[in-house]
Amino acid sequence: MQKPSDPRRDVLTGLLGLGSQSSRKSYYPELVARLEELEAERNRYKWLFENAVHGIMQASLDRGLLAANLSMARMLGFDSPGSAVIAYADSPARLFLGGIAEYQQIRTVLLRDGELSGYETQLLRADGRTLCVRMNMMLRPDTNEPVMEAFVADVTERREAQQALQRINEALEQRVLARTQELEALNENLRHQIVERERVEHALREARDAAEQANLSKDRYLAAASHDLLQPLNAARLLMATLRERNLAHPEAQLVERSHLALEAAEDMLSDLLDIARLDQSSVRAEVGDYRLAEIAMPLVEEFRGAAELAGLRLRAKLGGWAVRTDYRLLSRILRNLLSNAIRYTETGGVLIGCRRRGNQLSIEVWDSGRGIPAEYFRAIFHEFNQLPQATPGRRKGVGLGLAIVDRIALLLGARVSVRSVVGRGSVFSVSVPLASSRPAPPQAGAALIGQLAEPLAGQCLLVVDNEEIILSSMEGLLRQWGAEVIVAAGGEQAIAALGERVPNAVLVDYHLDGGETGDAVVTRLREYLGHEVPAIMITADRSEHCQSALRVLGMPVLNKPVKPGKLRAVLAQMLRA
Repeated sequence: MQKPSDPRRDVLTGLLGLGSQSSRKSYYPELVARLEELEAERNRYKWLFENAVHGIMQASLDRGLLAANLSMARMLGFDSPGSAVIAYADSPARLFLGGIAEYQQIRTVLLRDGELSGYETQLLRADGRTLCVRMNMMLRPDTNEPVMEAFVADVTERREAQQALQRINEALEQRVLARTQELEALNENLRHQIVERERVEHALREARDAAEQANLSKDRYLAAASHDLLQPLNAARLLMATLRERNLAHPEAQLVERSHLALEAAEDMLSDLLDIARLDQSSVRAEVGDYRLAEIAMPLVEEFRGAAELAGLRLRAKLGGWAVRTDYRLLSRILRNLLSNAIRYTETGGVLIGCRRRGNQLSIEVWDSGRGIPAEYFRAIFHEFNQLPQATPGRRKGVGLGLAIVDRIALLLGARVSVRSVVGRGSVFSVSVPLASSRPAPPQAGAALIGQLAEPLAGQCLLVVDNEEIILSSMEGLLRQWGAEVIVAAGGEQAIAALGERVPNAVLVDYHLDGGETGDAVVTRLREYLGHEVPAIMITADRSEHCQSALRVLGMPVLNKPVKPGKLRAVLAQMLRA
C-alpha cells in the first residue's frame, strides 16, 4: 500500500527538482553543480575565517567558546584554535579581565539589542597577561540558543601609543608648568632687579648731584683760597721786585735775592697745587690752534735764562721753524715744568730744549746733564707728591707735582710724554704733539722782546684798580720805579673820582673786587666814561676754567697772580707801543 504523501516534502522535492523519477534523472547534474558551488563557498568562508588578520570567535552565551580562528587563538596565547576553544569551553566570562560582572553586562546588551559595536576592553591571555582589544559582537538569529559572533582587533599598540602620548602630554604639561613657574620667578626677580636698579639709580643721581654740588663748592672754595693766598704773595713779589731793581749794598742785595727765591718757590708750590686741583676736576679745556714752536718756547727760555745763569748752567734752544697744533698755554705749562725741573736738578753742565720730527708728530725734548734717573723710577716720578731720593740731605725741592701736572696735561692734549735717562749722565724728557697743517707768521724775535722789557715807562699814566691796599701800594711802588705816573683805586667809583680830568694810557684791574664788582665791569664803565677804548690788563688770582673762559671772551691780556714783574713789564710795553 502506498504511503500517503507529505506536502512539505513534496514542496522541497519540487524545489530541488526531485519530484519524480524522471525529474530526478533530469536534474541530477544541476544538483551536483549546485552542491559543488555550496561546498566551494563554504571552503572560501572557512579559509577567510581561518586566515583573517583579526580574531573571529563564536561563543554560546550560556556554555562557552564554540569556535575561534588562528588569529584569535594567537591573540589569546595559544598555538591552535582548538586549544583556545578547549581552554574557554566552560565559560566565556573567563575571557574578560572584568570577569563575570563585565560578561553579564555584555550579555544583557546582546540579548536586548542583538549587537555591541566598538567595544574596547581587555582580554586575559593564557600566560596571564592582558590584551587590549576592540570588539564588534552580534547575536546570531538562526540558532536555538543565544550564540555570539565577535570580530576582535588587537589595539594594544594603539593603546600603548595613546598612553605614551598621554604621558608625553602630561610630561609636557609638567614642563610647561615648571617653565611657567620658572618664568614667573624670573619675572619676579626681574621686577625686584628693576626696583633695585631704580633705587640705585636714584641713589646715584643723588650722589651725582651731591658730587656736583661738592665740586661747585670746591670750585668756589678753590677760587676763594686762590684769591686769599695769592693776594699777599702777589704783594710780596711786587715789593721784592721793587727792591731787586734798586742799588743796594751787597749784604742787603743778597738778602733780597734769597727772599725773592723763597717767594718764587712758594709761588711755584702753590701754583702746582692749584693746577693739580683744577686738572682733577676736569675743569680745564684745551683750545687748539696752530703755533710756531719758537712762539711758545722762546719766552720760557728767556724766562729761565736768569735762573740757569744763577745756577752756573748753560741754557740753549734749537727749535727750527716747526709749527705745532696744540693749546698754547697747556703746552707752555708742560715745557715750563720740564725746563724748571731740568734746571732745578742739574748741578753742572747745561740744559737744551730741541725738537725732531717723527712722522706727523713733533717730539719736543728737554735734555739735561743732571745725575740721571734710575729706570725703576720712570713711572713713579709722574705720580703726585713723588720725588726721587736725594743723595744729599736738605736738597729736596718742591712738593713733587711738576711731572704729575705734565702727565695730566699731556693726557688732556692727547700727547705722549716719555723719558730716557742714564744715571750719572743726564735725562731727556720729551712730549710729542701733532705738526701744524700751516705755519703761522713768525713771532717777535727774542732780542726785540728783551728790548721791550728794557723800555722805561716814563711819562705813562697807569690806573691800578684792586680791592687790596697792600697790592695797590706794592704795584704803585714798582710802577713808579719804572718811571710811570700811577693812580690807584679800590673800585670803579673811586677810579673815576681819582682820574678827574686825566686820561690813563692803560688800566691794570683786578677781576674780583668788593661788593660783587668785577674788573670787566669796571673797564666797561671806564671806557664809557673816557669815551674811547682805553687799553686794559686783567689781573686775577682766580685760575678756575669758568673765570679764565670769561676773561678770554673779553679779548684783553690776562695775568695770573702772583704777577711776575718781568712779564707785567713786557705786556705793558707791548700794549703801550701798540
